[in-house]
Amino acid sequence: MTISPAELAHRALDAAPDAMMLVDVSGVIRFANRQVMALFGYSPERVIGKSMGQLVPQCCRGGYIANGEKGLGELGVGLIGAQGNLIGRREDGTEFPLEMTLSPIADADGGHVAVIRNVTERKRVEIAIVAAREDADRANLGKSRFLATASHDLRQPVQTLALLNGILRRTVAEPDATAALNQQEQAIGAMSRLLNALLDISKLESGVIKPELSDFAVSVLFDGLRRDFANLAESKGLALHAKECMDCVHSDPSLVEQILRNIVSNAIKYTREGCIRLSCVREQALVRIEVLDTGVGIPADQLGYIFDEFYQVGVATNTSRDGFGLGLSIVQRLVRLLNLRLNVRSEVGKGSAFSLELPSGVPQTASPYVDAQQRAAPGPRTDRPRVLLVEDDSAVREATRLLLNVEGYHVSAVCSLDEALQHAQQKVGVDLLVTDYHLREGEKGTQVIAALRERLGGSLKAVLITGDTSSAIKELPRDPQLRVTSKPVKAEELLALLRELLAA
Repeated sequence: MTISPAELAHRALDAAPDAMMLVDVSGVIRFANRQVMALFGYSPERVIGKSMGQLVPQCCRGGYIANGEKGLGELGVGLIGAQGNLIGRREDGTEFPLEMTLSPIADADGGHVAVIRNVTERKRVEIAIVAAREDADRANLGKSRFLATASHDLRQPVQTLALLNGILRRTVAEPDATAALNQQEQAIGAMSRLLNALLDISKLESGVIKPELSDFAVSVLFDGLRRDFANLAESKGLALHAKECMDCVHSDPSLVEQILRNIVSNAIKYTREGCIRLSCVREQALVRIEVLDTGVGIPADQLGYIFDEFYQVGVATNTSRDGFGLGLSIVQRLVRLLNLRLNVRSEVGKGSAFSLELPSGVPQTASPYVDAQQRAAPGPRTDRPRVLLVEDDSAVREATRLLLNVEGYHVSAVCSLDEALQHAQQKVGVDLLVTDYHLREGEKGTQVIAALRERLGGSLKAVLITGDTSSAIKELPRDPQLRVTSKPVKAEELLALLRELLAA
């Protein structure tokens, strides 16, 4: 039996996996395959010869269907234009989201082929993805808030202990008491290092830390490392050398500094004699920074473990530790975050070399990198300088006030911006402002500095103490009248900052 082309076309459409219809120029359905009947629940006689309008809810017809009288051109434009939000209506009245595409038939009568897909499952998945993304965003925001709070609040008691230790060291002369205070200082330092390391790891794992890339000079990093570690190296009888480097690199300067600080600290810890050398080598589009030491070295079979948390070369887990084995774990996370490469080579008894490869940067006439933890030698001090202290934690406030009083400063201590302004109104004079970064009710130390400078004059000198290592320091502009230090700050370091500012 011979099958006509039209019948063959109908059979082919009927076998298609999608719901398909032939619609004339007036929007009347001339053919619908079996999938249309299955999707909408109509019998063929309830569809064929009827308007497409019956396949959508009444509320959705107004814009492009009016009793089947409007042409398919307007109908098609309306449907395709609203394709992402089309709604289908089954014979039983239930509704579902659909997609419809219309393709013109090139013949004298015109008309279109309509292909319809039920997108209920896809819409469900899209909604689930949006909800999951919103949940993840809320979780990340919650982590950011928690870490910001933990970074501040966990450091407060350690800060109090450090300041009280400084006070006692200035008031106690008995040998046994002095020895006890020395031990206490070491314990506070160990507690501080562990707290900083754990918070750093938590921030890296939660995604709170976001790199801020810029071009900066390697020499600035070397100067800061030499200044901060020279005394520690000298106390062990080691030499710390930093080769002159004129190259610039492109990365996050604060995070790169943290990588190098941890590596240098490790090098000093595991070097009994000899030296630690910092150098840089330009290799085409890369700059390789190396930290070399003459330390104990790392056995080849242990190189793969040195970046694990709490792992220390040659130290059993149940023995006394010098440190916590977290520094290189933080290094590895930072290297991955910055998409850098770190190579390690070592030989037992001869030392180790850590090589960090960074993309080269554009030379800067003035480096945008600001060393936020400047350390200054004690300088001259005026007689009884007047210090305004702003700190909302009562324990830290009292410990700081006592330390400054013992050191000879005249201290007025308040806990908020309003109290600081009230003090300024009394016109008793302020030579120096010392303020915490995070204050109560969301106030910031930077607001205190700005408000008091507006009230007392823009030359007011200030020390900003912060436990927020994620962004507070990096976002501060260069200010010759401001010094910034991170909690927990030792008593000697705080007093050195005050002396430096007053002598400037």
